[in-house]
Amino acid sequence: MVFKRRDPRSILRIVGEAFWPRGGWMRGFQYVRHRMHRLPGTPEQIARGVFAGAFTIFTPFFGLHFFVAAALARMMHGSILAALLATFLGNPLTYVPIAIISLQIGHWMLGTDMRGEVDDSIFSKFAAAAGDLWHNFKAMFTDERAHWGDLHRFYDDVFFPWMIGAIIPGVICGVICYYISVPVIRAYQKRRTARLQKKMQKLRDQAGAAAAKH
Repeated sequence: MVFKRRDPRSILRIVGEAFWPRGGWMRGFQYVRHRMHRLPGTPEQIARGVFAGAFTIFTPFFGLHFFVAAALARMMHGSILAALLATFLGNPLTYVPIAIISLQIGHWMLGTDMRGEVDDSIFSKFAAAAGDLWHNFKAMFTDERAHWGDLHRFYDDVFFPWMIGAIIPGVICGVICYYISVPVIRAYQKRRTARLQKKMQKLRDQAGAAAAKH
């Protein structure tokens, strides 16, 4: 196959690179920053997209972050590409503290208490909810009865508090990223415009000199 990897990765390597990619996360951040600088649009439009992506990583909609960020950026008249790139601020190393912060704030806002420890709320209840989903899927084709208890507990203890609690830290992170991005992108665009103008002037001077010789 044309697109087949020359060095097939083992399952262990795939999992390992999900937590620590080749070149490290710093290299990934530098790539995202480089791509962000070269996006079309005004600094404000790009920064609104960054806000959308930064806010989205605090939400529990895993697997849908791209869609949520794109929809939010569209509503804000921001750069959708910037929003998609900004979701890479979230990674397996940052999602654990993000989950803890969002869950604790969510339960505080709702006036509820987290049943069990944080790791139990996130991992054990997530696994139990996934087990319910798989059982209910099989029940569609067998005589078994559907189970909803673990899904209800996951929604009440994890998903809903996380979704509510994500609002405050998500907005704070998004605002910080917005106000950092605007001057940085504006300065980069000015430098890039100056370089292009200098290059064009040099080409015009060379053309004029060539014409003068003839």
